[in-house]
Amino acid sequence: MDEQSGVAPHSASTPPEATTCVVTQHRVDQVIVVSVSGVVDMLTAPQLETSITAALAEKPAGVVVDFTDVEFLASVGMGVLVAAHDEAGDDIRFSVVADGPATSRPLKLIGIADILPVFPTLDEALTAQRA
Repeated sequence: MDEQSGVAPHSASTPPEATTCVVTQHRVDQVIVVSVSGVVDMLTAPQLETSITAALAEKPAGVVVDFTDVEFLASVGMGVLVAAHDEAGDDIRFSVVADGPATSRPLKLIGIADILPVFPTLDEALTAQRA
C-alpha cells in the first residue's frame, strides 16, 4: 500500500480479483431489486445486464438496481443502466440506489442522474416506486 495515496500498487501479475461482481435479485411487493456488489466493469457488466434484462422480462411494477455495495462503477456499467432504463419504457419504473464516490459521483458527473432516478438508499428508492 502506498502510504501517501492509500492505494495498493497494481501490476500486470496481480490476480484479477478486482473484477469480482455478485448480482442477486429479490422481490419487494411488485418491485424487483437487483442487488450488485463488487466491481462493475467491462468483464462484469454483461452479468449485470443479463440480470436486469431478466427482471424487466417479468414485467414488474418497478426495478431498482442497488449499487450500495459496489466498489467501482465503470462507464460500461453506466451504459447498461441507460439501456435498461430505455428498455423499461413508461410501463416499468426504473431507478438506481447509489451513494458515495464509487457510484453516485460518476452517475452525477456523466449526467446519468439527470436521465434516471438515483436514490441514496434502497428504502428511499422503494418509497418512490410506491408513489
